[in-house]
Amino acid sequence: MGDVAVGAQEGHGEAERPQETERTAPEAAPDETGGPGEPDGGPVGAPKKQRSFWKELPLLIGIALILALLIKTFLVQAFSIPSDSMQNTLQRGDRVLVDKLTPWFGSEPERGEVVVFHDPGNWLQGEPTPQPNAVQKVLSFVGLMPSAEEKDLIKRVVAVGGDTVECKGTGPLKVNGKALNEPYVFAGNTPCSTDPESQFKVTVPKGRIWVMGDHRQNSADSRYHQEQPGGGSVPVDKVVGRALVIAWPVNRWDTLPVPSTFGQSGIGTVAAAAPAALGLLGAAPIVLLRRRRRNTR
Repeated sequence: MGDVAVGAQEGHGEAERPQETERTAPEAAPDETGGPGEPDGGPVGAPKKQRSFWKELPLLIGIALILALLIKTFLVQAFSIPSDSMQNTLQRGDRVLVDKLTPWFGSEPERGEVVVFHDPGNWLQGEPTPQPNAVQKVLSFVGLMPSAEEKDLIKRVVAVGGDTVECKGTGPLKVNGKALNEPYVFAGNTPCSTDPESQFKVTVPKGRIWVMGDHRQNSADSRYHQEQPGGGSVPVDKVVGRALVIAWPVNRWDTLPVPSTFGQSGIGTVAAAAPAALGLLGAAPIVLLRRRRRNTR
């Protein structure tokens, strides 16, 4: 029933009765049997018949596939581990989830992160490529399973643009002169090796990263591609994203945090350059004062 106004007229003691404002629908004409009519062949006010689940299923699947494709493209993608180069951090057959969102906002890889990157220059030359079936191709396209055809690698970032990184003898690995304590290196390995090809001291170019596997004696990483453009470093724009978690198998669920060794003081080039910067700031007033004295003579 709608709202009504109730008031008393001047000169009358009684209030007027409320006026009914709600309209009623006209009665339906009786049908041949004497009962109320049923428009459109159904009862008056009956709810519409819902669509069958099986008719809606293709629509639901289509929406799910579109969402999965968007997530794979912009947010997270699954990758499988095909080799032993990252043992024991990652085992062959592990599935990891890779963050693809932060690179869209200009975030660059940092020291200690485990990252997936596209082959920067025939690093995977000669490696066999699995041949997936049609179903696997569809699931890989939408990101519901790792792609078997993409030429991607997974390694740990040990140095970024501007860093000087070196390995001599059996180690330790040094970044900007700081020796790294690397508990994640495969048991029985040394941080470096006596292999002449893996001995190096390089300054990583800006916009590039230096990557190494945790299984140091079983990883064809930056050390073994120093003859290529960039001297073995990987362009930042080749990085797909950072591996965040081990998602499969279930008994291997774990996160992939940055080891504390990369947080030690003095390892960053900014920190290393701080004394020189402070020296320049301290010297500037002296230089300006001397110039003023010369001009007043």
